[in-house]
Amino acid sequence: MSVLLAQFQHYGRQWPNEQGTQPFVELLAVGPPAFERGSRDAHFTGSAWLVSADGARVLLTHHRKLDRWLQLGGHADGDTDLARVALREAEEESGLDDLSVVPEPFDLDRHRIPARGDEPEHWHYDVRYVVRAGAHERFVLSEESHALAWRSIREIAGDPGSDVSLRRMAHKWLLR
Repeated sequence: MSVLLAQFQHYGRQWPNEQGTQPFVELLAVGPPAFERGSRDAHFTGSAWLVSADGARVLLTHHRKLDRWLQLGGHADGDTDLARVALREAEEESGLDDLSVVPEPFDLDRHRIPARGDEPEHWHYDVRYVVRAGAHERFVLSEESHALAWRSIREIAGDPGSDVSLRRMAHKWLLR
C-alpha cells in the first residue's frame, strides 16, 4: 500500500487544481478494510479509462444501477492492487481480452453512491487507470450494463451533457 500512497502523493503534485488527494490518503490509512465493500461508509473502487488501440475512443457503459454513461469499473473486493482491479473489471464488463493497464492512477474521483435496497448511501474513492485495448474491439455486453459503446474522446471533452468526471478524463487524455 506504500506504492499507492506514493502514487496518490505524485498525483496530487501533478494535478494540484483537482479535488484533494488527502481523503484518499486518509482512507488508505484505514488499511485492508478500505478495499472491501463491507466498509459501508467508504471504500476504494478501481475503474478503467478503456481506450481504443488508436487512442481516439473510449469504451463506456450505460450503467444498469446508476442509469448513466460511465467508465468501466467496480469494487476492489479486498484486492489492494487497484490497477489490477481496473483491468479485471474492464475485462469482465467488456468481454475484451488482450488489454493492458498503465499502473499509475490516471484520475481520482470521490463521489457519493445513493442508497439502494439495503445498501446505505456511501462514498466511492474511485482510482482510475488507463487501460489500452488491443486490435480486437468487439465487446460483449454484461449484466451490469444496459449498453456499451465506443465514444470519441474529443466529443466527450466537448459535450456539456457528459458526466463531469468523463469530461475531465477526456481533457486529460487530450493533453497527453
